[in-house]
Amino acid sequence: MSCDFLSLARPGVQKLSPYVPGKPVEELAREFGLQAQDIVKLASNENPMGPSPAVKAAIAAALPELTRYPDGNGFALKQALAERLGVATDSITLGNGSNDILELVTRAFVGPEHEVIFSDHAFAVYPIVTQAVGAKAVSVPAKNWGHDLVAMAAAITESTRLIFIANPNNPTGTWIERAELEVFLAKVPERVIVVLDEAYTEYVETDDVPNGMDYLAQYPNLLVSRTFSKAYGLAAIRVGYGVSCAAIADALNRVRQPFNVNALALAAALAALQDEAYLIESRRLNRAGMQQLEDGCAAQGLSWIPSRGNFLAIDLGREAAPIFQALLREGVIVRPVANYGMPNHLRVTVGLPAENQRFLDALKRVMLRG
Repeated sequence: MSCDFLSLARPGVQKLSPYVPGKPVEELAREFGLQAQDIVKLASNENPMGPSPAVKAAIAAALPELTRYPDGNGFALKQALAERLGVATDSITLGNGSNDILELVTRAFVGPEHEVIFSDHAFAVYPIVTQAVGAKAVSVPAKNWGHDLVAMAAAITESTRLIFIANPNNPTGTWIERAELEVFLAKVPERVIVVLDEAYTEYVETDDVPNGMDYLAQYPNLLVSRTFSKAYGLAAIRVGYGVSCAAIADALNRVRQPFNVNALALAAALAALQDEAYLIESRRLNRAGMQQLEDGCAAQGLSWIPSRGNFLAIDLGREAAPIFQALLREGVIVRPVANYGMPNHLRVTVGLPAENQRFLDALKRVMLRG
């Protein structure tokens, strides 16, 4: 091949490194000669319960129509979301996962002349979408592993167009409390769009984490993104949404791909939204599993970052990469987060009780081996 096609790509794309997902179970089985059914994956913040019977039934009912394009407007799902959230349907943008929403808002509003602000140790997609459009990424140092909203407000310039905030934050699990969010939003100029990424909001069971929906009417420059991939257990079929003022939603829909959410995802999300019992059980399982992981870490003398998500960032007190590799050989997949500036931490998803214990036992063995 004589042509260097990468050199033809936009400068921001040339410098990008592809997003690296958690290692698949099948890949680890091939790599180490393990049985797939014996591997525990706690790497990607997935719901360990599996899909609900209502979701399975909804997908089965949708199968005969696979030859038809999906509803490109997602009418039924938007109606259900509008009723649940108390918003107008024209304020909702559906996405192929909430990642799609993050990319849409960047493509719609940000150019090479702009700056995008986000925190250190925040979701890896924020710098990726920023660099892809050639904008300047402004990463603000974290405070206690979380967002320093005072510093982020101070970083706003005339070139700032977009600010990403994850609450709770991935991969640290930290959260922003109501009062500090309100002070921050009041400081942001209306020309700067604030994206409040609430991918893990359904796992929040305390009053100290604000609900982004409460601020949409007051701040037209606010967009709240959410997903069905986490607490609703639909990671494999990719469906999320953004809620904003109608004008922002209109701009997103102008760059959104036609039929970006497939028919099975639309049917599954609608069923999941109506299955309150499943969501309640997801929270209960997560609460118990988080306590199990915290107790297990404490028993091994390890510290962690308190989390409001469905994962725990554990400080090993040493470089985490060798421990991660040793855990793989034990058939346990977790997530190293050195690429987030956290070389001594492993992010561990809350799993089923037996999966959590499998991780804790394996961690104890590999830590003792040094």
